[in-house]
Amino acid sequence: MKNVFLLLIHLLTVVAKLLGSGGIKGIIAENLLLKQQLLVVCRPRQRAPNLLPTDRFLLGFFSLFLRPGRLVKIAIGVRPSTLLRFHDYLVRRKYRALYSPHSRGKPGPKGPSQELIRAIVELKRRNPRFGYPRIARIISKTFGVEIDGNVVRRVLAKYYRPEAGGNGPSWLTFLGHMKDSLWSVDLFRCESITLKSHWVLVVMDQFTRRII
Repeated sequence: MKNVFLLLIHLLTVVAKLLGSGGIKGIIAENLLLKQQLLVVCRPRQRAPNLLPTDRFLLGFFSLFLRPGRLVKIAIGVRPSTLLRFHDYLVRRKYRALYSPHSRGKPGPKGPSQELIRAIVELKRRNPRFGYPRIARIISKTFGVEIDGNVVRRVLAKYYRPEAGGNGPSWLTFLGHMKDSLWSVDLFRCESITLKSHWVLVVMDQFTRRII
């Protein structure tokens, strides 16, 4: 039975080669091939599509009726989300290769201890108006630890989260009441499909939502 099935497959392949590619049969074969790709992509899977022997046979058989130029354009069927995830992975690899150390040297100076971090955060929580230079001076006098103001600033930026309080208007509402027109500015970086970095500056009117 297996030999008969293989002989039938070989016969169909020879007939397809004799008929040639292009024309109406090429369009029909291309539509059937795309539908088969869609069925394969939509199947539940973990990583790669689950290709059955019948899928491989049908995809290979339909490709015999297509010209090489058309075959290259429809050879792969992927979802847009897959392309976006792949592009995001390439961007992360790009910056990891650019900014990762290429040689393993001796470790640099260690950051502040956890006890010092908790003391800085607690001091800022109890005194929200204290700036990081003043907090650094208080820490130095209280614990006898020489600490730079920039270290305090980095600790507060990473660990300190001010508590939400007050029922007054936000800064955006306050500024909007003071000015007839209010613009918001945002600067961000995006990566092209060729992994080239582009800096984008967006200016938007807050009231009309118009891009300036």
